[in-house]
Amino acid sequence: MKIVLRFNDSFHNGKGGFVVRTLIMTIAILIATRLLPGVEVHSVVAAIGTAIVISALNNVVRPLLIFVTLPLSMFTLGLFLFIINAVIIWLADQLLGKWFEVDDFSICILFSLLLIALNYLIELPNRWLNRRHYEENKNISRDDSFSQIDSNDDDPDHFDDYEDLSDNQQQ
Repeated sequence: MKIVLRFNDSFHNGKGGFVVRTLIMTIAILIATRLLPGVEVHSVVAAIGTAIVISALNNVVRPLLIFVTLPLSMFTLGLFLFIINAVIIWLADQLLGKWFEVDDFSICILFSLLLIALNYLIELPNRWLNRRHYEENKNISRDDSFSQIDSNDDDPDHFDDYEDLSDNQQQ
């Protein structure tokens, strides 16, 4: 039986995906620090380090924060996730010291919103290419993804899904 588990063949999920995601995050951080006063990254190396730390915090701490604050997130219809993103930025600020500095928590919220928007804009070409790839390959039917179990037609007790049971009883 063949089961397709992954439908998205984007370039940043394969080999070197961590490097590509880090590069995208670094570019977004560099742009966001230029657009938003109150956030400082002292060099490109510091921006790369910041991207790595934010990615690590997103993978380790963010799921825990989401789990702990799930009732509050549900009550606010997911808007509390923006606060969790700001907490991740604040933690990165605390961990990186002078390499990455954010003035206050309100700037953390704005910086996280700006990072979300910039990451989306930077990944738009990839999303467009994946959509085009999907549209070109959408002629693949479900039978190509899931192989049917070969049935034994010699079995007298075997019947198809739409076969009437009364036909077997009359014979």
